[in-house]
Amino acid sequence: MTDAAQDISIKQAVEARLKKRHRAEQRFRLYGLSAILLALAALATLIGSIAMQAAPAFTAWEITLDVDLDASRAAPGVGQALPGSPEFEAAVRRGSYAGLMQDAMRDRFPQIEERSQLRELFGLYTSVSSSGLMNRVLDNPSLLDRQTTHTIPVSDDVDRYLKGQVTGIERVRNAGAAQLALADDGGASLRLNPALLDAIQSEAGEEGFGFGIDDPSVIVRFADGAARITGLQGDVAQAEILTPFAAGAGEASLLVLETPEANRLISDAQIVWTETLRDAGVITRGFNTYLFTNTDSREPELAGVLGALVGSILTMLVTMFMAVPVGVFTALYLEEYAPRTRWTDLIEVNINNLAAVPSIVFGLLGLAVFINFFGMPRSAPLVGGMVLALMTLPTVIISSRAALKAVPPSIREAALGVGASRTQTVFSHVLPLAMPGIMTGSIIGLAQALGETAPLLMIGMVAFVADTPNTFTDPSTVMPVQIYMWALNPERAWEARSAAAIIVLLSLMIVMNAIAVLLRRRFERRW
Repeated sequence: MTDAAQDISIKQAVEARLKKRHRAEQRFRLYGLSAILLALAALATLIGSIAMQAAPAFTAWEITLDVDLDASRAAPGVGQALPGSPEFEAAVRRGSYAGLMQDAMRDRFPQIEERSQLRELFGLYTSVSSSGLMNRVLDNPSLLDRQTTHTIPVSDDVDRYLKGQVTGIERVRNAGAAQLALADDGGASLRLNPALLDAIQSEAGEEGFGFGIDDPSVIVRFADGAARITGLQGDVAQAEILTPFAAGAGEASLLVLETPEANRLISDAQIVWTETLRDAGVITRGFNTYLFTNTDSREPELAGVLGALVGSILTMLVTMFMAVPVGVFTALYLEEYAPRTRWTDLIEVNINNLAAVPSIVFGLLGLAVFINFFGMPRSAPLVGGMVLALMTLPTVIISSRAALKAVPPSIREAALGVGASRTQTVFSHVLPLAMPGIMTGSIIGLAQALGETAPLLMIGMVAFVADTPNTFTDPSTVMPVQIYMWALNPERAWEARSAAAIIVLLSLMIVMNAIAVLLRRRFERRW
């Protein structure tokens, strides 16, 4: 009985320990799964917040103008100059295209004559857009002395208003009738019918609101004009004319802007004109091609990532052709040929240490050596690529050595056993088998270099560059620096542009990492 009881106690102890080990293993799995889920949630939150902020930048509101390209204004002094000749190009570049576009806007609102209102009217779009019209004439001289439609983006303030980022808007169409009476002092009064008066009071709510500069704007729109209510007594409202129109009675719509005009960069008059143009189909919304086809600009609505994207590609080409061959051959020598001495140990330690050096140190090195000592051009993809190649080189060497070590020694022994030389063994057997790991490490190193900013700031790639680089020595910028520059701008419209550029950069890095995974799966061999 004693032995049996002892066996039972031992069995129970073993089972208890097993249960404890199983519970510990389950907890460990739970901890690991929780860590993965937490990382995925953080990643989803990060990408989701960036995507939500970037979404407005992928669409753009555009205005289409009917422009009369009078040759005397579009190409003054062109005479008998042939299209394509230097004289013709010089005449076209002297043209007043901003004035032609302004005339097209005035044709839409002929009742606007005051200079201050005209300045606001022309502020619905960016005057810099006139250069696009000039380029169209240079490309197609037959447009002269003809009317053409020209589509340009609206200004950033108008664009943000149309996307609902400026003020809350309440629209009441066909709210009721009103009669306008003009006073001798330039003021105006509106007699509101009960339906329109009820609509205004309904929008005001129980608390109501005033009609001062710090109160929401209440605008009454007619078919040919608009007025802002500045006071209300009974059914008579004092009004300020925003778009001149004839006195009399007519059906009106109501527009309530929750944010006071004093707190906005877009005036009530500009909002009225914008609504009028949108109702007429002159202002429309579409995909923002300017973001991908334009280079950098001082105007948010015209700024694009094309120049920075080309600059990043040129910089990465220099980095790839410098870092990958040097890194792979260095790894080959250290792994296959170098004797195991103190010197090789010292080299290996220094390579590992260089992989942990902050990237800005490589920028300082490039500034001191490449620019100050050798006099190479600032803000050029050539210099940027060389700096990033120095930074990426340790990563390529370490990953390449790991890939070479992963090749079984039996491969080397078999090649040497059939009479192959050391060089034939390395380049005909070992290197091809290690190539998937080498390519994966190299691409990941290049993807890391693609997102670097600090070393490129040190060599001057922070300058404003409005042209697309064509060679490796042209002034250029890169995507991370472009994002940094846009994020520094105080205008709210740059926030969405910066987030959209981050999405483009992340897409490039995801593509590069996906290529690395595909190459590994395509060429990897299991031993």
